[in-house]
Amino acid sequence: MSDIRFVMIGVAVLSIGFIVMAIIGTQFQDVTIQTNEFTECFDYTDENLPVKVDCDEQLQNRNIVFAIVIGFIIAGGLALFKGVRGTWDNDVKPEDMLGPGGDKSKPDNDGGKDNP
Repeated sequence: MSDIRFVMIGVAVLSIGFIVMAIIGTQFQDVTIQTNEFTECFDYTDENLPVKVDCDEQLQNRNIVFAIVIGFIIAGGLALFKGVRGTWDNDVKPEDMLGPGGDKSKPDNDGGKDNP
């Protein structure tokens, strides 16, 4: 796979990781505050009736989501690092190159003159 593809994949996966953390991470913010400040945790439904929930289970769910997001960010960083450190397609054989200066073994049909 070419190096520019790794750069694009890395940027996309990093962006997905940050977007997922921003969207899903907000629902765990109140659980973290309740766990630090109080002994019991409550989940407030749409009817505004507090429902008692297990704090440890909510914290475990938060840690699982955080681990998944960290996995996305690490995978994106590694792909980006591999793309940047790559050879940028310098290992292409001359006969496989396209465009000017591609294959020097074949003579030009126009005798080396530029046609306007």
